[in-house]
Amino acid sequence: MKLHRQFLLLHSQYGGQNEQDVTLDELAEVLECTHRNALNIITRMSEQGWIGWQSQRGRGRRSQLTFIASPEQIAMESMMHTIERRDIRDSMEQIRLHARSPVVEEQLQDWLLSYFGPHSEIQRDRQIDQLRLPIRQRIHTVDPLYMNLLAESFVSSHIFDGLVRKSGADGTIIPHLAHAWETDAQRTGWTFYLRKDVLFHHGQILTAEDVVYTFERLIRTSRRALYRFVFKQIQSVRALNATTVHIQLQEPSELFLPFLCTSRAAIVPKGLNRRSEQEFGLKPSGTGPFRMVEQSEERCVLEVFKPYFQGRAHLDRVEIIHIPWSVSGNRAEPAEPISPFHLIPNPAVPDDHSWSQLPSPVSVRKFVTFNTQKEGPLRDPHIRAHICNCLQDPTNQHVKPAATINTDNIVSLRILTIPQYRKDAREIAETLQQHYDCEVLSLPIEQFQGPLRMKSDLIVFSLTRDQDEQLRLYDLYLTLSQHMDTHTRIDIEHALIDIRRQSDARVRDTLFRQIWERLAADHQLYVLYEKPVQTAYLPTVRGITFNSQGWVDLRHIWFPSPPTDAS
Repeated sequence: MKLHRQFLLLHSQYGGQNEQDVTLDELAEVLECTHRNALNIITRMSEQGWIGWQSQRGRGRRSQLTFIASPEQIAMESMMHTIERRDIRDSMEQIRLHARSPVVEEQLQDWLLSYFGPHSEIQRDRQIDQLRLPIRQRIHTVDPLYMNLLAESFVSSHIFDGLVRKSGADGTIIPHLAHAWETDAQRTGWTFYLRKDVLFHHGQILTAEDVVYTFERLIRTSRRALYRFVFKQIQSVRALNATTVHIQLQEPSELFLPFLCTSRAAIVPKGLNRRSEQEFGLKPSGTGPFRMVEQSEERCVLEVFKPYFQGRAHLDRVEIIHIPWSVSGNRAEPAEPISPFHLIPNPAVPDDHSWSQLPSPVSVRKFVTFNTQKEGPLRDPHIRAHICNCLQDPTNQHVKPAATINTDNIVSLRILTIPQYRKDAREIAETLQQHYDCEVLSLPIEQFQGPLRMKSDLIVFSLTRDQDEQLRLYDLYLTLSQHMDTHTRIDIEHALIDIRRQSDARVRDTLFRQIWERLAADHQLYVLYEKPVQTAYLPTVRGITFNSQGWVDLRHIWFPSPPTDAS
């Protein structure tokens, strides 16, 4: 690996011409080593066939250096060795220096197709079926309470289970860890009956005490976690016996049961298996179909949990490797959080004949909202309408300045977003630059939710439209209402109360849609675009299904075994 980097360093210095007259002292200076080490390095490169070296004896005599291998070839070999040795960070910057080359693009794509995906190997006379996935987002934790990223939720959903889950295209809620449940007439008291003999990965049997611990942990947290509005409505959790749990809500909420289907509400063992919260996020123990056996900054390995109460998964092992750079496209911007994967969702090779495609039942809607709580020009509905018109016609050919804008004073606007949406925010700024002076600010999600949002003018959001869309919309409207004018905020809060009490999901859909239409009509938000999430897979992979979040369900994936010699 070090020799690859040294070759790339030499080529960046002397690669302008195929042949160069240099001294060993000059090479030693570039390589930052001694004269003797420089000679050893040159000799090794020559033996590898990377360079030609015609030495002239004597210190100070100029020798002839000829580059035989291309930097793309060496960078490619470096990438392969890096990934195979699971030491990705070690060579990342050197790889990036050459990753813009179309040659590297094509070679890397071909190699990824062969390295990642399904593989089988024989271990101790037994076939092990493994799936390798490259992933763009780094997995910091899979603890249901602390995870923030889609990649973390994806992994967590295969390690942990909830009391109930969603099934089918219509999202019907069915039993899971709880085989049955009931609620009282006021719909504030919920009783769940647990399956018997469900095992955690460390061998402990699931009991009602684990469920109590899980929800009390959610109640106690001060984190601004997704769906906080639901679990903060829990008044108490009690274990009636080893397999029965009673949850009391402060007030009726028809979004409570759908919340229990999310990965946020997954059940963890009481006391986190005697681990600290930080340690548990890296060495978790759940009841899911896979258990985590290795977790580092570059690599996450899942192995099948054979005693899984819903039946053993077909795969034996799933290896998830963090590769932050994109296989193709613009590397200047971070990867969209719509899909953290390289080879499963949103492929970079949609036209490759070796791949098949399956649309996920999920789309992502990107939009911009207006801070009308802040004193300033956006309280003027004419200016908001003008901005929406500009965004609708990016050429600005048919958009006249807003009648209420003083053309002598340019209106300044701050556009706030998170790093993943920076590209969209910059495009908005470029579109509006003819009429407005725009500043783009991107913050990590933790800071994005803080006070700087209230000081910004335009805020770029997204909405994942999956089977949890109603929960996401409720959470979204609570957030948006904080930077709306007082009248709009009160209307939204009243509408959300009606939604929370509405038992018919179709009526809730209508009420949510009315809020959206009201905000759009008042030019309080503007939809930039909506994109479906696509999933690509090799034809040898079978059993592609999706969970309620639109993620591929690893438990059902399988691929045919290669034929064995009958003789």
